[in-house]
Amino acid sequence: MPRPSKPLISRSAAVAAALEIIDAEGLESFSVPRLAKHLGVQAPSLYYHFADKAELMSAIALQVIGDVSLPRRKPGPDWPEYFVTLGLNFRQGVLRHRRAAPVLLQALPRTVLLRRYEDAAQFLAASEVPAHLHIQILDGMERLTLGAVLTEAVRSPSGRATIFPNVDAASEPALTGALAANDRSSKRLYEEMIRSFLHGVVRDEPAVAPAG
Repeated sequence: MPRPSKPLISRSAAVAAALEIIDAEGLESFSVPRLAKHLGVQAPSLYYHFADKAELMSAIALQVIGDVSLPRRKPGPDWPEYFVTLGLNFRQGVLRHRRAAPVLLQALPRTVLLRRYEDAAQFLAASEVPAHLHIQILDGMERLTLGAVLTEAVRSPSGRATIFPNVDAASEPALTGALAANDRSSKRLYEEMIRSFLHGVVRDEPAVAPAG
């Protein structure tokens, strides 16, 4: 579709409005015509800023994670805590836009985040984490955090007692007992999951280091 000769709206205003619609009405209610109507313009006006809907959705995904702040931590032996804080910041940012969370899977190609991965790789190198573990850590962190946070985002907010809802003590006694013994919230479970992963990667490092 050809773009108009002059922009009637800004790219940032269009993305902000799109996210506002998704937050209020859900992703299933979002469309380019719906966004144009919200902004008081015709749909072709949006194509001044976006080649197609896919580009618009990528911009929305970037907006969701754009507010995720990077940890202020110096490289060193406690480097896993950098990634724990980063994971928590990511969780907080995504849960602010629960209804938009699926967009991250659909429209956020890894290539647009290469600068962030480069920064993380430099942090690992400065922390003297062996280079052959960097991709395992970075790839694993992406899979772990995206999977955990998106799963949480599409569910109703829950407390410690409702991590597994509708558990029946008679038919699920072991799970009932485990829930009673658990003293961690969903946030704390997520935090400890990241630590367990990162410490697990390096725990057996001397035994798996490549020869030569």
